[in-house]
Amino acid sequence: MLTSVAGIYRDGRIELKENPTNVPEGTWVIVTFVKSSDIDLKAQAIDPEQAEVLRASLSAFAEDWNSPEMSVYDNYRAFPITKR
Repeated sequence: MLTSVAGIYRDGRIELKENPTNVPEGTWVIVTFVKSSDIDLKAQAIDPEQAEVLRASLSAFAEDWNSPEMSVYDNYRAFPITKR
């Protein structure tokens, strides 16, 4: 059984965002540290309201964008465009 719960590392401890359900006390865990996905909106010259509108506008593409078939485009630099 795998259960994922988001959390934050502070002062040598992991603070969970929510309590996992159906996980017995004393269960072993594996912690994976991920780089923050926070975006500096000011550096992108947009405010939080504009970012929310942009996110909502692009959400219609999320399912296609995140599909396994789209991974073919992940390494586009490996195939330079040549002029014909």
